[in-house]
Amino acid sequence: MTRSELDAALLAAHEAGDRQGLITLYAAAATANTGVAAAFYLTHAYVFALEAGDSRVHVLRARLVAMGSEPAEP
Repeated sequence: MTRSELDAALLAAHEAGDRQGLITLYAAAATANTGVAAAFYLTHAYVFALEAGDSRVHVLRARLVAMGSEPAEP
């Protein structure tokens, strides 16, 4: 998926209120980026997962910890 396709899909998911889609798309955007951009997208995926009670929350948090964007201990 190209950057413009990913951006369009994110906008569509926001408009539709598709939380599951937002989690998936933000996580994909994090994987497609590095540094601050990756942390930005991954944080969004994590927050949407927390709000939705999604089972991916633990994996997303572990990724944030591994990149140094979240403390290892709460």
